[in-house]
Amino acid sequence: MRKPLMTTPGADGFYMPGEFEPHWGCIMIWPERPGSWPFGAKAARKAFTEIAESIAESEHVIMLTGADGMESARQMLSSRIEIIEMESDDAWARDVAPTFVVDGARRVRGIDWQFNAWGGLVDGLYEDWELDDLVAGNVLDHFGYSVYDARPFVLEGGSIHSDGEGTILVTKRCLLSQGRNPSLTKTQIEEQLKTYLGAEKIIWLPYGIYQDETNEHVDNVCAFVRPGEVILAWTEDENDPQYEMSLADLQLLQQETDAKGRHFTIHKLPIPKKPVCIMEEELSGFSFEPGEDRREAGERLAASYVNFYISNGGVIIPQFGDEHDKDAVKILGECFPERKIYPVYARDIIVGGGNIHCITQQIPEGERT
Repeated sequence: MRKPLMTTPGADGFYMPGEFEPHWGCIMIWPERPGSWPFGAKAARKAFTEIAESIAESEHVIMLTGADGMESARQMLSSRIEIIEMESDDAWARDVAPTFVVDGARRVRGIDWQFNAWGGLVDGLYEDWELDDLVAGNVLDHFGYSVYDARPFVLEGGSIHSDGEGTILVTKRCLLSQGRNPSLTKTQIEEQLKTYLGAEKIIWLPYGIYQDETNEHVDNVCAFVRPGEVILAWTEDENDPQYEMSLADLQLLQQETDAKGRHFTIHKLPIPKKPVCIMEEELSGFSFEPGEDRREAGERLAASYVNFYISNGGVIIPQFGDEHDKDAVKILGECFPERKIYPVYARDIIVGGGNIHCITQQIPEGERT
């Protein structure tokens, strides 16, 4: 393993770029966990394959897989996907892979946060996350990136969004949850984010998406289109629990400015009109470990079209078989006119708890140092 740097990204002039900036590639993890992916992950693997191949049309894709999943990964993925054997506890690359930072010379380094399965012993989703916690360091070592070790600070990639110009979006519900960094104040957490992400301003949205088991990651509710411009999950149904949550986020964004003093242009993106819920027949396909968060028939899932991935040449958008699917494609197509839109049926991912953005982690283009 490479020895971690003794400095911090902020001190070295490194910062987290926007996802819309050029990528070298994208990290994904082949789904295997029986408590996340029912019926041997067969349907999930088809969805992961479609997403990986869509991304691979414009950037390199790396698929990490455990030994047990290697054969199916090689059978289902094309030769343009790089498959690397690396064990993990689950397939949420956004949260367990490194967060990459760059400097003005476009040198690239990686951050290794501490991972504790979205809440550790307080409200984590499974009891053993040791393999997941090793993924970031193993990836950086494998590809030869310098490492900033942010431990013992707990953070997941899905809980932060950057505009690449000094502004970071987060939610209070997630970053102030008792299962992550309970000994730190809000101010201390903010200073850690500024230190490691090279940020100047943190925007604290009150809420994420209703029933999001990550304590409401920001990547499910709000994302940057470009500096000064965001997409916000929205519903016009005042009886939906999401209405008041999104309204509170909207009101805060309307009052706030970014690190450059700009007011935000806000695009409202509807959530699915009909709540996406676990069905009895799906539930029968899971196999939960002791201490693992269990799904229940009829449970509402945190389905959101904001959970998209921006590749160099496209935007990969989740679809749920809902009447708002086409609206999401239209709105995001207008927000990203320079990119191809890839609608992907993603119900087989959301049953695992997350979606397209949650299973991907971009690697910025630049020199590895």
